[in-house]
Amino acid sequence: MSLDHPDGMTRLRYIVHRLRAPGGCPWDMEQTHESLIPHVLEEAYEVADAIKSGNPELICEELGDLLLQPVLHAEIASETGAFDLDQMAHGLSEKLIRRHPHVFGDASVATTDAVLTQWDAIKRQEKGTQKEGHLHGVGIGLPALIRGQKLQKKAARVGFDWPDATPVFAKIREEAAELEEAIASGQAAAIEEELGDLLFSVVNLARKLGVESEAALAAANEKFVRRFHAVEASLTAAGLELGKATLKEMDAAWDAVKLNSNS
Repeated sequence: MSLDHPDGMTRLRYIVHRLRAPGGCPWDMEQTHESLIPHVLEEAYEVADAIKSGNPELICEELGDLLLQPVLHAEIASETGAFDLDQMAHGLSEKLIRRHPHVFGDASVATTDAVLTQWDAIKRQEKGTQKEGHLHGVGIGLPALIRGQKLQKKAARVGFDWPDATPVFAKIREEAAELEEAIASGQAAAIEEELGDLLFSVVNLARKLGVESEAALAAANEKFVRRFHAVEASLTAAGLELGKATLKEMDAAWDAVKLNSNS
């Protein structure tokens, strides 16, 4: 096989094989499933950033970087006979067929919600967890913010949900009041618990409004960075130094930046 094989996936598999083979790349040869965990996460977040940019070329590039991860994992596993890329692909294909009986079988569903409910039921049957709690194993390993929203979505699919966002605002106010009481008590464990409840309620509001809480917080983080940099530049222009300026001066610069900002 040559490095310029016309089939893209075949070429990629060959390149990764060469990188792992004797005489290949020292870094690639040292990798294990465990060592690649941070790379999988990093590439996934970079794909998300690329999608937000709306740049097709960047999206394609970052999805390619993400694609490298399962190909590399498959190569590592194939070296011990555990599994290979074809087994991964066939396994995924079988799963997609099983979980879409409305497309590949005789089932009939009319809405996205019905599709997701059917998917959950098939998944629980496949994994033999029908007797486990409905939220058993949901989102384990995900960041807490993303898992919170996923748990709420799963609960909502079986009817455990408010009809609209209005009651969620009341719940947020309730949790904020309980947090204030915990702070007044000075009990660290209670403060952490109530703060967690408040965050969970805000995530629930995001879900009810059709907003991904992780994406919303990521955008807020970036907005803060942009505005803080603008505050720093404003202070410098005024002959002031960040860290030595008073809080009043920094607040004034922040308010000015916010007033003149489009985002």
